[in-house]
Amino acid sequence: MAAETMDAIALLKADHRKVEGLFGDYESAKNPTRKKTIAQEICLELTVHTRIEEDIFYPACKSKIDDNLWHEAYVEHDCAKSVIAEIEGGDPGNEFYDAKVKVLSEMIKHHVNEEEKRAEGMFAQARAAGLDVDALGIQMAREKKQLTAAFKASGLPKPTRLAFVHAKAA
Repeated sequence: MAAETMDAIALLKADHRKVEGLFGDYESAKNPTRKKTIAQEICLELTVHTRIEEDIFYPACKSKIDDNLWHEAYVEHDCAKSVIAEIEGGDPGNEFYDAKVKVLSEMIKHHVNEEEKRAEGMFAQARAAGLDVDALGIQMAREKKQLTAAFKASGLPKPTRLAFVHAKAA
């Protein structure tokens, strides 16, 4: 199924599976150049993924899913963005590089579980609330395509900490 025809949740789950595969590829890689290439792909995929969630999916979920789960998602994104920035600025020859990729992998596994958990996860709650996941999927696929092209051309942006922005606004 093409990304343009996926509903929002199917698109996000496809992203999750892709990144899980990339983390597996990283763990198997021995060559530092290959590790750097895979790590950069992980960082690109996660940066685009977090942006489409924060720009489109999460705002649509506000007040429709458990507030604690919604808040945790933003905080988890903020933490991941910090580690992504360190990986992007690092090199596989650095002492803590592999550890940073491993910690990011573990953070993402937890985050994915929170979103995909049956019945009580974010995705289940969004469906139960009647979100138009088809329309959201179209918007998200369009933004994903644009962001991917822009980030490949000009590099990843500096991370923005949306949980802190939301906290100040409250």
